[in-house]
Amino acid sequence: MLRGVENHSLPRAAAFFDLDKTVIAKSSTLTFSKSFYQGGLINRRAALRTAYAQFVFLAGGLDHDQMERMREYLSALCRGWNVQQVREIVAETLHDLIDPIIYDEAASLIEEHHMAGRDVVIVSTSGAEVVEPIGELLGADRVVATRMVVGEDGCFTGEVEYYAYGPTKAEAIRELAASEGYDLDRCYAYSDSATDLPMLRAVGHPHAVNPDRALRREALAHGWPVLEFRRPVPLKKRLPTFSVPPRPALVAAAAIGAAAATAGLVWYASRRRATA
Repeated sequence: MLRGVENHSLPRAAAFFDLDKTVIAKSSTLTFSKSFYQGGLINRRAALRTAYAQFVFLAGGLDHDQMERMREYLSALCRGWNVQQVREIVAETLHDLIDPIIYDEAASLIEEHHMAGRDVVIVSTSGAEVVEPIGELLGADRVVATRMVVGEDGCFTGEVEYYAYGPTKAEAIRELAASEGYDLDRCYAYSDSATDLPMLRAVGHPHAVNPDRALRREALAHGWPVLEFRRPVPLKKRLPTFSVPPRPALVAAAAIGAAAATAGLVWYASRRRATA
């Protein structure tokens, strides 16, 4: 059970979520492989290879060496991709591909943390072009993700600018804690993989979600809660239970809509008085 609403006289707190197999049931990057193939970014052979990688990922996860090989493969694969085209493909297929594989339990946790006054931060090894739209879909306040180098032509060079993996995730949340005023002892973290142990150890409330064997062993040794997420449910089926926290643009739109509705009522009332 989560603790209650934050006392705002205390330092701020946040909940840090790994993405793949923690919030969503698959690999976020590999899930878009078919869309990238249809968009002409990858060939059939690459599409089949990423489909196999997805199978391996789901069957038992990837260890450190496998993750490194996958990083090298994906970095080489995306060399020359137009960044704007990638973003457009992700935007067009986001709801169809990601919405159905969001764990109901994770969506509920995100909502509970927001209701308790904590920020929600997605911390993922996948690329920012994929993770940021997913974070927005989930209503996350911030996103930490891998960033690729973009050339002057607007295309990926194949080089990695920032790799959000292992110890660098922990470093990122410490930097966020310093800039945002989070008290890490009062923060929460969730992950499925032992590669995220540095991130889990950095907070006061670590949680293992659908853990691999190494993480399960570590969680049991330290008495960390072990959560099993099994129910992917589209967000639209959870409404109105799940609601994305209002953002400035949405608040502004709502205010404009309310003003328009009020003006309409005033106009209608004045017309009725004039008619009478």
